[in-house]
Amino acid sequence: MARTLVVKATAGADAPERCAQAFTVAATAAAAGVEVSLWLTGESTWFALPGRAESFELPHSAPLGELLHVILTTGRVTACTQCAARRDIGTDDVIPGVRIAGAAVFVEEAMTEGAQALVY
Repeated sequence: MARTLVVKATAGADAPERCAQAFTVAATAAAAGVEVSLWLTGESTWFALPGRAESFELPHSAPLGELLHVILTTGRVTACTQCAARRDIGTDDVIPGVRIAGAAVFVEEAMTEGAQALVY
């Protein structure tokens, strides 16, 4: 049975180290062939928009835009429905490949047999 890693990023530029850790773990797992689902919630929801990940900087961290690209190429990226709505982000605003979905979908993914969920 294949394992799935579900990573929920709850921080953005407001907590850069925590944010970078979530993206780094998700991208590392994706590059290793693990099925990955990255959830953007709270302030990390902004990274669903074009150019936002590329503007993120943290010394000694891989560029967030590159990490996001790896995850989008091999896995799935979801922006939280309520978080997106609070920021006036709609489906036409997000990077191609990013979907907007809610808690029920997160719970379904996290509870799937063989799934491991991490929250940063």
